[in-house]
Amino acid sequence: MSIFDALKMVGGLCLFLFGMNTMGEALERRAGNKLRGILAKMTTNKFAGFLTGCAVTAVIQSSSATTVMVVGFVNSGLMNLRQAINVIMGANVGTTVTSWILSLSGISSENVWVSLLKPSSFTPVLALVGIILYMFSKKSEKKDSGIVLLSFATLMFGMETMSGSVSGLSEVPEFQQMFVMFKNPFLGVLVGAVLTGIIQSSSASVGILQALAVTGQVSLGAAIPIIMGQNIGTCVTALISSVGANKNAKRTAFVHLMFNVIGSIFMLVLFSIWKYGFEPAVLDTPATAFSIAVVHTIFNVLCVALLMPNAKLLEKLALKFIKDDEEPEEVEILDSRLLATPTLALQQCYSVAIKMANCSERAIEKSITCITNYTDADAERIRKDEAKCDRYEDVIGTYLVNLSSQKMGDEESEQAAALLKMIGDLERISDHAVNVLNSTEELRQKGYTLTEDAIKELDILTGATKEILDITFKALKDTDTEIAKRVQPLEQVIDIIKEKMRTHHIRRMQQGLCTIEAGFVWSDLLTDLERVSDHCSNIAGCLIDASIMHNLSIHETQRIAEDSSSDYGKLFKDYSKKYSFSNI
Repeated sequence: MSIFDALKMVGGLCLFLFGMNTMGEALERRAGNKLRGILAKMTTNKFAGFLTGCAVTAVIQSSSATTVMVVGFVNSGLMNLRQAINVIMGANVGTTVTSWILSLSGISSENVWVSLLKPSSFTPVLALVGIILYMFSKKSEKKDSGIVLLSFATLMFGMETMSGSVSGLSEVPEFQQMFVMFKNPFLGVLVGAVLTGIIQSSSASVGILQALAVTGQVSLGAAIPIIMGQNIGTCVTALISSVGANKNAKRTAFVHLMFNVIGSIFMLVLFSIWKYGFEPAVLDTPATAFSIAVVHTIFNVLCVALLMPNAKLLEKLALKFIKDDEEPEEVEILDSRLLATPTLALQQCYSVAIKMANCSERAIEKSITCITNYTDADAERIRKDEAKCDRYEDVIGTYLVNLSSQKMGDEESEQAAALLKMIGDLERISDHAVNVLNSTEELRQKGYTLTEDAIKELDILTGATKEILDITFKALKDTDTEIAKRVQPLEQVIDIIKEKMRTHHIRRMQQGLCTIEAGFVWSDLLTDLERVSDHCSNIAGCLIDASIMHNLSIHETQRIAEDSSSDYGKLFKDYSKKYSFSNI
């Protein structure tokens, strides 16, 4: 093997790794919404989680990437540890798809149709289609499709280059001797683990092994332990990704390690008994790309069959080794590991935004309760929730700004912009909750009293405010645009109620029934409650715009919705009747 062959091998390896990495990233972006749908269906059912892991890994062509995602999901609360275990098991089986695709390079036939299955036959066509899509398409989705095709062609070209460059190694005595050494199962496992740990991809390391198999010097007996070691080495990525994460994320990485180590040890014992007890001749036959794919699949399927029934044991083991902190994290930290996958990062942001919405909703509802039934405990809780919402806004806003630097599709960009607007409205609702509380405390401290008519009118306004909050947050949590369309008519009714209450209060002051000092506090109270409805309207407008209009203009979206909706007028009349002062 000359120096030029060595350089050719290095170049082929670089192209192979680059193509695999780029293809995975592009596939994640291109299949983002489908991945979100798959993850949304995930349940505690072990088979659903297993199939999810298989599907996601088959799509993005990397069990390491899937596991890192899972660690991120657990860290951000999108997934619990039990679900993560099932997904990890599925990812180990899903990663075998890559080895099957790479094994196609070993096809050899004079039949034209069979030869077309060989990557070197069809990758030039894929590369041509890919470059056309990438250079001439304006839509990000089509560009990503082009990158996927180009990356696949690149990795297959790298695979062919590696295979061609190492073919001369079959005549090198040192290379032959090296693989004689690897027939020791324990050394083979160690080599497989180290190689995979360095390049952080079991799919890539299997591909390298398949390329080396072209030399004919890699026996099946040497390949099997290396494949076992590759499953252990792939855990390095998940372990690194868990650094700085919460306890459950660390447990997820620990389970991934235990699953692969226990599975590899068990299969290594069986293999050693078979190898040294029966000395089968098949282990001395040269391994091929096809046989490596078969062994890789059988090994991972057997590991899952062994450990899936014992998933609860793995969970208990993780809980025992990694114990909970005494003080839990008050505000969830968004996982930066998911920034490379914008769709999933947005899903994480949305999940945390729902927690912020719950916090904001609780604050405003408690503040309304305090108007007539004040307690120090509720007042303290309101202020804590407002401070928590401030932190949520900082965390989510910073994360979304960082996400904007990533390559995103048009849909993801719109969703990020809408979410950034909505968290601002959620934070302002919690601010108004504190303002309402301050007005209530001022009335109490200064001994101001409200007239009976004022209290009855206030009950109508607070009732309408509670309903608009319920509608808005239900629409947000369910991402339901039909529910969101019910917000704007009620917001208009609340505006009218507020103006009527101000007019009535002026009349009461003119009649000497209320003081001007109490009137200032009363005005502040009405303004804050009405502003809450404005922010609810903004949130609903963002939901409608992100799903239907796509013009990033809330007020324009609301105007179009009013003009085009036949239900708007009916809802406005119904709300006007429900919250009419004639009901007092």
